[in-house]
Amino acid sequence: MLASAGPIPIDRLKLLIFDLDGTLIDSRQDLVNSVNAMLQHLGRPLLPAEVIASYVGDGAPMLVRRALGDPDDGAYFHGALRFFLDYYREHKLDHTYVYAGIREALTAIAAQGRRMAVLTNKPVVPSRQIVEALGLSQFFVQVYGGNSFPTKKPDPQGARALLQESVAHPHETVIVGDSDVDVLTGRNAGLWTLGVTYGFAPHSLEGAPPDVLVHSPAELSEIFNR
Repeated sequence: MLASAGPIPIDRLKLLIFDLDGTLIDSRQDLVNSVNAMLQHLGRPLLPAEVIASYVGDGAPMLVRRALGDPDDGAYFHGALRFFLDYYREHKLDHTYVYAGIREALTAIAAQGRRMAVLTNKPVVPSRQIVEALGLSQFFVQVYGGNSFPTKKPDPQGARALLQESVAHPHETVIVGDSDVDVLTGRNAGLWTLGVTYGFAPHSLEGAPPDVLVHSPAELSEIFNR
């Protein structure tokens, strides 16, 4: 049975904006290892993988702040953040991989002549390096990260920049992501929203339901290539 596009006017779409972690790639293990390396460095107890994964989605500073229990000491927090970023920079591709079916989905979407971009809250340099290293850069006209603009998702600034660059209207654009952050970004920018349940934070989509929900990368191909 084909996946339903719901209310999204697929034939009118010009731009697809994708989240990165939990949507295109499974970076969970490298993020978990980096957070726990930071905690070990600070002499703090390690955290379970599922707990750390639940902290992902709002950018590196918020991930570190949550892992530390929201410390009041600014210098302590910034030192921890620097350690995390340095460690992750070196280990970001140890275990990270493209979800099965994503490459095929992107290839099929690209064949339709639609533009695609990445908008993530992960810092932009490692984001672009990961996209390049995993062989995905050919699909995207742009990759923006959490420090590409003064604000992060769910603020619509990044999405609006991509609309302007791609000469696309909000009603011609869909944002695809695994969390409420992506859905709220889409709402704030007036975009169509598509949530994926195979990522890090499918539970968060219950509080911010997207226009369409899919459960596998194969369903993305079905929806956007019919």
